[in-house]
Amino acid sequence: MGSSGRWMLWCLCVCFTALENVALRVTMRESSLEVVQGDVIVLPCSFFTSSPLSRLNVIWTLAPVSSPETPKQVIVYDHGQAIEDPSLIGRVGFTGIPWSADIALNDTLISDAGIYRCMVNNPPETADPGIGELELSVLAPPSLPVCQWDGDIDMGGSVTLSCSVAEGIPTPEIRWDKLNPEEIALPINMDGDLSGSVQIVNVSSQTSGLYRCSATNHLGTENCYVNLSIYTPPESPSGILQSVLLTLSMSLVLLALLALVLWLHRTGQDGRWREGKEEEEEESYNEIRYTPSLMKRSFV
Repeated sequence: MGSSGRWMLWCLCVCFTALENVALRVTMRESSLEVVQGDVIVLPCSFFTSSPLSRLNVIWTLAPVSSPETPKQVIVYDHGQAIEDPSLIGRVGFTGIPWSADIALNDTLISDAGIYRCMVNNPPETADPGIGELELSVLAPPSLPVCQWDGDIDMGGSVTLSCSVAEGIPTPEIRWDKLNPEEIALPINMDGDLSGSVQIVNVSSQTSGLYRCSATNHLGTENCYVNLSIYTPPESPSGILQSVLLTLSMSLVLLALLALVLWLHRTGQDGRWREGKEEEEEESYNEIRYTPSLMKRSFV
């Protein structure tokens, strides 16, 4: 064998040796993903290996947002079989095994959010780095809020309207409005991220009406309502008696004024009648007084 042949053989041996010594590499095509609650999401995990895939082992784990210090197993591929976590059966599965370690997660829940790690081993290769991770955020519209009221609904009392929502990502904005007789936005006190209250002091009959609490994020709005009726006490017996006496007094005053007007009117008419009668009597007297003289003259 010539020198050129020995050179080619040496190169081939070096190449094969190099390929055998290449460490398995894992690549996460995304570092973070978002999904709306209830939708399907594919979590990507690619790997490169130079060894046969007969002993391929893939493990997916999740460190939930609620308890990141206690990761749990999601799904495992080992000896040609896929095994899901019992709580995820029917919701998780590999999409391209053994050539890809991608998994699909359907009917997503808020509890599915957290840090996912993809660990790939393919003996005899070492898995360094062999581990990739990504963060999954699960978005959700607000849940139906719960409305309550507490306090004194008597006139002059104080009432607190409270509203709370169990979930919603991003965090919902909470708002209180009075709906009638016209819609009015009310100042709100936030009691944490998912609850808010309104305090109404010195309540009156105008405070009565329908109130609405709204929980809103960019995925939707949910409402709850409180119908507030302020208690107005009836008038006391003394107050009723005073009202009756006042009404009677006003009626007597009006009757007296009416009687006075009628008396003055009649007095005026009587005066005019007497003046007319006196004038008539005076004319008649004058007539009778002069008649005899006229008669005497006529007989002279």
